[in-house]
Amino acid sequence: MRNLEFTTGEIYHIYNRGTDGRLITLDRFDSDRFIESLLGFNSTRLCGSLFDVRKGKSEDMDSVPIVDIISYCFNPNHFHLILKQNIDQGVAKFMHRFSTGVTNHFNERYHRTGSLFQGTFKAVHVSDNDYLLHLSAYVNLNDKIHGITGRHALLVRSSWSEYKNGFLSVCNKDIIMSQFQGPSDYCDFALEQSRISIESKFDKKECAAMGVEGDDYGKKLQHRK
Repeated sequence: MRNLEFTTGEIYHIYNRGTDGRLITLDRFDSDRFIESLLGFNSTRLCGSLFDVRKGKSEDMDSVPIVDIISYCFNPNHFHLILKQNIDQGVAKFMHRFSTGVTNHFNERYHRTGSLFQGTFKAVHVSDNDYLLHLSAYVNLNDKIHGITGRHALLVRSSWSEYKNGFLSVCNKDIIMSQFQGPSDYCDFALEQSRISIESKFDKKECAAMGVEGDDYGKKLQHRK
């Protein structure tokens, strides 16, 4: 995955987890910061911190997104993104900004140093439409697939609400929603796909990559600090 070359116009599944399986969000402020980072760092405008982005936001009206964010889910100890590259090196640039920004925020807030994420992010090319549709459901409902409940569920941020309620926010949903009659039609599809996902080899492999085993996820999450 590290040697994958990103092609402009192609779509990729991006994911990573906290180093040693640690939590990457400890409260709602951290989780909301993920969403702000998705928006703030996705621009052809050169930027440093989110403070720099906020300060210069109105100064460059010609900036455009370097990736299309199709869907996302931030769980307490790992995340998933579906990204479409819009410019050369767009995915790599976006993920560098995003990972660095989130790590710097976390380290400064909690007085720590070092990496927050488990090495380089993982990437898989989304090679066909059927895979994309299944993957969108898998990412949108990833917290449900992992069975995250209780206080940890409050830390989850997912694009499911954008798809379910038709909200316009972070995602470019056109490539998915153009294939359905509306939000209700897509939700029926996604919920059925998530049911299938729980039992599929695809998801067992992903769970193993995240260091968890299906139903044990919620139990193990409680012990991550």
